[in-house]
Amino acid sequence: MATEESNEQPPPPPSPAPPNPAPALPEYPKMIMAAIEALNESEGSNKTSIAQQIESTYGDLPPAHATLLAHHLNKMKQSGELVFVKNNYMKPDPNAPPKRGRGRPPKPKVPAPEGAAVVSSPPRPRGRPPKPRDPFFPLPIAKSSTSSGSGRPRGRPPKKAKTSPTSTPASAPASGAPRGRGRPPKVKPSVAPVGC
Repeated sequence: MATEESNEQPPPPPSPAPPNPAPALPEYPKMIMAAIEALNESEGSNKTSIAQQIESTYGDLPPAHATLLAHHLNKMKQSGELVFVKNNYMKPDPNAPPKRGRGRPPKPKVPAPEGAAVVSSPPRPRGRPPKPRDPFFPLPIAKSSTSSGSGRPRGRPPKKAKTSPTSTPASAPASGAPRGRGRPPKVKPSVAPVGC
């Protein structure tokens, strides 16, 4: 009977109930704008006062609230939704001129007349363009490869094939034995033995 009981599978554990979904929070840009409007500071609001206003208004915030707030504040500053002045964030003035970026502004594009066909020139080739040719300048004369004054070809001459030492007696040393490669060993003078 013990074997019959062990063959039975225990009932599966009850699946955990899904956590209660947090009350739907508005998007961070909306919360930030609402906090800045609620604070209504003339010099603008800093990050900590915005964070405290959001925390007091919306109680249940995600654990990464500080990181998300910093990210969205930076994103809104870059897009121009917020103005960052003296470490404070504020809404941009609608009457202020748009902020110009760094560097030279692009040239305004002149619209082409409606009837004219758009002709685009082919893209320029890579590299430096060739010098303009003078039509009255004579063409250069092609130089031959052996135009040097001595009549010899340029560069190092090729090695000669090895020949037997009998055919070239001048290359053989006076002793008759062929010389080896490299520097010859130093000949030591013979020293007379000193007797006492």
